[in-house]
Amino acid sequence: MPELSSSRGFSEENRGKTRLIIKLPQHLVSRFFLLFLASAATSAQSHQFHPPEPGVNLGDTSFLDGVAGPGWMVEQIADASRSTQIADSSGQTAAVPANNAIIGLTHIACFSQRQILHAWYGPEVLVLPGYVHAGNQGSVGGLGDLIVSPLILQWKEWKFGRIRLQQRVDFDFFLPMGQYQRTSKVNLSSHALEANPYYAVTVFPAKHWETSWRIHYLWNSVNHAPPLATALRSTQAGQALFFCSTLSHALPHKIWFGANGYYLKQIRNPSVNGVQLTGSPEQIGAIGPGALSDLGHFNLYANFYHELGAVNRPEGNKVVLRVQWLPGRKASDSKAN
Repeated sequence: MPELSSSRGFSEENRGKTRLIIKLPQHLVSRFFLLFLASAATSAQSHQFHPPEPGVNLGDTSFLDGVAGPGWMVEQIADASRSTQIADSSGQTAAVPANNAIIGLTHIACFSQRQILHAWYGPEVLVLPGYVHAGNQGSVGGLGDLIVSPLILQWKEWKFGRIRLQQRVDFDFFLPMGQYQRTSKVNLSSHALEANPYYAVTVFPAKHWETSWRIHYLWNSVNHAPPLATALRSTQAGQALFFCSTLSHALPHKIWFGANGYYLKQIRNPSVNGVQLTGSPEQIGAIGPGALSDLGHFNLYANFYHELGAVNRPEGNKVVLRVQWLPGRKASDSKAN
């Protein structure tokens, strides 16, 4: 039976044996908001302003995502993306000036040794500086919206024969405190409250193998002060479901390597001035390679994604780099799976 591996945790004495407790929750949400994504290519087909889905966690969490344990975790994440085309409601794409975004995120989370519902619990906070250059729409730099979770619940490992899994639920909220100006077409804030609960699970189906899934729901409140260029009284992005997923194998030297991907689908049309825009939900998918290296107190992640299947949103490529620090982790807690 493989032991819980490679990349995380703090030791806990259990009947005379050391048991690995896997890393704290990973969570990155890219918070760039291109509030004028209706480019000339799409506006030729529709004169309606399309409230875009705010930036969410698409591919920013990856391997062994569902496992965690008591203690602190601090991570710094860099997310770079480039989009050179946009898709309309039928999925037809057209070239547009390149949209480039670099987002940095500082994430701090902790779990108590105490339990609620047989799960460790704790809060998290995420601060998101970033820079976006949106072609001829302009550019902006500064802080995005603050992300907080008053409650994360992380359960211990469950076993079903030789299959093992760990899981958690998280209740994230995005507070509209980031850079926003009505005179700007490009902003780092959605200027709306958002609720983004998720469920994360990592399953070890066989020795040296893992698959992780993080399934999100997103609800957006109304923006009562949209950019002046839209000439609208209010906008509201549609509700959405999306997920991040991985399949990886443990290699020598405490390295995991495999495939990662994500998919987003709006389940409710966006609205302008309180009226839904029919036939305008967004959709995007992506797939690519990734790797995780366990260096004891630090974990290093590198993920690449190629987007495809875009509808009503830009399509391009993304690179995510993460450095994760586990200050309470002991060297003996790092083992290969």
